[in-house]
Amino acid sequence: MTLVVGCAGLAVDLGTIFADRRKTQSTADLAAITAAANLNNAVNAATATVTQNNYPASALVSVQLGTYTANSAIAPQSRFVTPAVGAANAARVTLNTQTPLYFARYLTGASSYTIRTSATASSTAMASFAIGSRLLSLNGGVVNAMLGSMLGTTLSLSVMDYQALLSAKIDALDFLSALATRVNMTGVTYNTLLSGNIKVPDIIAAALATQQATNGANSATTALSTVSQAVSSLTTKITPGSLIDLGPFANLTVGQKPKLSATVSLFDLLSTVAQIANGTNQISTGINLTLPGLAKVTVLATVGERPVGSSWVALGSQGASVHTAQTRLLATIQVLGGGSVPAINLPVYVEVASGTATLNAVSCGYPNINTSQVTLGAAPGIVNAWIGGVTTANMTNFTTAPSPPPATLVTVLGVTVTGRANAYMGNTTPTNVNFSYSDIQSLNMKTVTTTNFTSSLTSSLLGNLALNVNVGPLALPIPGLGATVAGILNGVTSPVDQVLASLLATLGVSIGQADLWVMGIRCDGAVLVN
Repeated sequence: MTLVVGCAGLAVDLGTIFADRRKTQSTADLAAITAAANLNNAVNAATATVTQNNYPASALVSVQLGTYTANSAIAPQSRFVTPAVGAANAARVTLNTQTPLYFARYLTGASSYTIRTSATASSTAMASFAIGSRLLSLNGGVVNAMLGSMLGTTLSLSVMDYQALLSAKIDALDFLSALATRVNMTGVTYNTLLSGNIKVPDIIAAALATQQATNGANSATTALSTVSQAVSSLTTKITPGSLIDLGPFANLTVGQKPKLSATVSLFDLLSTVAQIANGTNQISTGINLTLPGLAKVTVLATVGERPVGSSWVALGSQGASVHTAQTRLLATIQVLGGGSVPAINLPVYVEVASGTATLNAVSCGYPNINTSQVTLGAAPGIVNAWIGGVTTANMTNFTTAPSPPPATLVTVLGVTVTGRANAYMGNTTPTNVNFSYSDIQSLNMKTVTTTNFTSSLTSSLLGNLALNVNVGPLALPIPGLGATVAGILNGVTSPVDQVLASLLATLGVSIGQADLWVMGIRCDGAVLVN
C-alpha cells in the first residue's frame, strides 16, 4: 500500500505542483511586467494583476524596484540591482502560493506545498535629447574666428554656409557607423568606439560621409567639405563619448541601430567637436564687426571640460543627463567716443557655469503613441559677469572665480577713468519642460530662461558700474568727463549685448538660458528580462 500511495503521490501531486508552479510563474511574469510599466505605482499594479489571476493579495511577497542593465558581459542574475542606482527602470516581483497535496500528505505529513516564484521586468521607456545653444543671428566673421580658433585652423565660410549647416540633419548612429568605418573599428561595440581617442579630421570626415549619404550633394555638403579640408592636417584627438552618450545601447555592435533615433544638426556637431578639441586652451582672436558705436573687438575665451561622464547628446531612460561646458569669455571692446573722449576701452568678462538637462520622465501613450511626451528638467548655468581688469591667469584658473580690480576705460591728457562692475545670476530650481510627440517629431527646440538681469547683461553691468576719475599730477581736470563716459557706454548697450550673445552662442552657451531638444522617444512598454 505504501508503494501504491508513493506512486500515486509522485504521479498526481508532483504533476499538480509542476502545473501550479507554471501558473504561478506566469502570474509573477505578468505582475512584474505590470509593475515595470507603472513604476510610480508598482505595488498596486502588481497586486491588481495577482488578484485578477485568482490569487489572494497576500500571495504577493514583495515588489522591488531597481536598475536593470542590459549587458551581456554581466551575469544574468547580476543585471538587476536593488535599490536602484539613480532612477529605477525595472521591478522584481516575488510570489508565494500554496498547492494542496493529495497523496503525498500521507508520506510528508504536510497538507500543502509552498511554491515561490519571482520575475523581473524592465521598462523600455526611453528618449534621446540634447542641450546646447542656437545661433539666433549669424555673423560669419564671428563664427569663423571662434570656430577656427577652437579647431586650430582658419575658416572662411559665409553666413549662408552656416545656415546650411544649421539646417542639415544627420542621424547620430549613422555618424558613429561612418566613424567606425573611417578608423577601421568595425565589428566592435559602440562603447569601444566611443571610448577611443580619434583625430578631429576623421570625425569631420565621418560627418561629411554621413551628410553625403543622407542628404546628397547640397550646400551643407559643400560647406562641411570645406571645413574637412581645412582641418585635414590637424593631429588633435578627442573621445567621441564626450559627444554622444548611448546609454543602454553602448554595448551594441557598431552598425546595429536601436528603435530610438537621435538626429543632430551638422553645425551643432561641428561646434561641439570644436569646443572639445580646444580642451582648456585659450582662444584668442580679433573680430571685425559693423555694429554702431563699436570700433573693434578682441576676444580671449576658455572652454572648460564638461562634467565627467557627460556629453552633449544622450540616449537613455529616466535620470540620464547632458551638460554644457563651463565657459569663460573676455571681450575687450573699443567703443567709439565723442566730445572730450576719443574712445573707451571696455573689458567685459563673462563666466557661464555648466548647464544641465535631465530626463525626468517619459510618458508613453498606449495605445495611441501620439499622446506620448517627454519631460526634461533644465537648469541654465550660473552667470557671473564683470567689467574690470581680468587677467589671462584668471581665465585659466577654473578653481577660483575672479574678483578683478577696476579697469582703465579712458586716458585723456593725463586724466584716467577707471570702472568696475559686477552682475550675477544665481541658479534656480530646475524647470520642467514638456515635449509633446509632435514637438519630438518636428525637433522643436525649447528654451528655459532663468535670467534675473534687469533687461540685459550689459545694462545690468552698466547699472552697477562705479566710475572713478583720476587726475595726474600734471593734468588738468576735465569737467563732466565721468558723465560723458557713462553716457557713451549707455548708448552702446544693444551692440555690446549682440557681441556677447554671438560669441557665447558660438561657444555653445547662452546667458541665463538653456536650449533643449528631444529627438526621439521609444515606448515599447515593459518587457520580461528574467
